[in-house]
Amino acid sequence: MEELIKKLNAVMAAENIRLNEPMKNHTSFKVGGPVDILLMPQTKQEVGEALAICRESAIPLYVIGNGSNLLVQDGGVRGIILQTKGLKQVTVQGETLMAEPGISLKDLADIALEEELTGLEFASGIPGSLGGAVTMNAGAFDGEMKNIIESIEVITENGNINTIPVEACDFGYRKSVLQKYNWVLVGINLALSKGDYHEIKDKMLDFNTRRQDKQPLEYPSAGSTFRRPEGYYAGKLVQDAGFRGYSIGGAQVSEKHSGFVINKGDATAADILGLISTIQAGVKEKFGVDLKTEVIVIGEP
Repeated sequence: MEELIKKLNAVMAAENIRLNEPMKNHTSFKVGGPVDILLMPQTKQEVGEALAICRESAIPLYVIGNGSNLLVQDGGVRGIILQTKGLKQVTVQGETLMAEPGISLKDLADIALEEELTGLEFASGIPGSLGGAVTMNAGAFDGEMKNIIESIEVITENGNINTIPVEACDFGYRKSVLQKYNWVLVGINLALSKGDYHEIKDKMLDFNTRRQDKQPLEYPSAGSTFRRPEGYYAGKLVQDAGFRGYSIGGAQVSEKHSGFVINKGDATAADILGLISTIQAGVKEKFGVDLKTEVIVIGEP
């Protein structure tokens, strides 16, 4: 381990390498035990060099973005987490935004607004980073990521930087090629179009107001807990199965929107996972529907 840290110190600032770091400080659920090593590179070059060192070590490695779709279990993570949220550069070329994965969707939508570029309004209120949104093909209201992506840039397993055109990204409902391969996303090219500043701003305001009215944004969560089953709405199934407001420990099904499991302030990851399992069993029993989670779970109980 000492030798590994020494190598990492040669390519990254020491303050961006943390040992036994509590992951509750790095996820939107605000729960999770410590990870052995947390790496927070600030440039593509640092990501590439840190990845090469970590892969050489054969220690388990997880790559995360903003942690807004992630549940780290209470026992923490044995291994290394590399977090890409330090990569936030954006370049505007005409109607194309070339962005790094760590920028928040809100900040990126604000940049598009200032440039009078339309197409990103739907994403302005989605919590989390661009990288996570691309990986999960996030969507809301009238849009989803696949509709505005031109290409993505990844570091492959062998350390090469490849550009993948949108046609090869295999986007579907909450899925992409990034879930299939051990690639690390480091760049995204977004194809937008010229619009009217006031129309873009009004649309963003409308979407964000609707989101605030319907979603429990005042509590830690990972956004929508469950994927939408074909032919149903997850939140309605949860509510109709009698789980609105239902709690286990500090975890609760939101009374505002039953599709959200929230942390009321003192939840553990075990509370959240217990509540999710209880909901899944109840919905299966009542409606015969298997609810699958949008949330990614890592770590040890």
